[in-house]
Amino acid sequence: MTNSTAWRRLRVLVTVSALALGLTPAGGAHAGPAGEDCPAGQIFATDNTAVITDPADPRLRTRLRRFDHEVRGIVRAHGAEPGASRLLDGVFWSGDLRQATYERSREFEVERVGRDGLRHIAGVLVKEYRQEAVLTFRCLPRASPETDAVEIQAPGVTAARLRDALLANPGARDGLGGGSVTLDGRLVLIAPLADLPLAKAFTEDLGVDWSTAEVRYGDEEFVS
Repeated sequence: MTNSTAWRRLRVLVTVSALALGLTPAGGAHAGPAGEDCPAGQIFATDNTAVITDPADPRLRTRLRRFDHEVRGIVRAHGAEPGASRLLDGVFWSGDLRQATYERSREFEVERVGRDGLRHIAGVLVKEYRQEAVLTFRCLPRASPETDAVEIQAPGVTAARLRDALLANPGARDGLGGGSVTLDGRLVLIAPLADLPLAKAFTEDLGVDWSTAEVRYGDEEFVS
């Protein structure tokens, strides 16, 4: 993703109120403890440098296999261990274009890495693939002073449903900006601690049972 507005839209991915730091997740969403099925770090990245506005664009069908192989090599070359990666279909709202934009990207799990190492690897990807920013996330205890974001995952969402819900909901369009789903229909949302009620309502608009959502707390960074 090359445009900073688009990357801000990726924050989309859900926002959670700072008040939530002292409360259980709204509506019974499952909050997993740091380290439970959670990699040391995650990187959300693409090699795309175009703004795509047509959901039928053939570039959205790429599986990014070469990109996957190259990123794994970069991770190893900088002292960390690559874990699993998965394809994501992103749907975002462009305020400038006044329409939805689309992107195929990958989420990379990274092991044996700390904050500085994760930031460094993301910086390498920014330069290598001419991106304006690359998003990283580290799981942390909910009460950690470094915790400033959440990752929410929930089953039962398609890219088409995400697009329809986004276009039908001006509040979510402007406040959240969009979101991403895996190819097997799992919503993946990351954002600052800010807007839990809006995010929860939008997630439920997608047909998700909020009690099935998994919430991970941690630290997000847009590395540019």
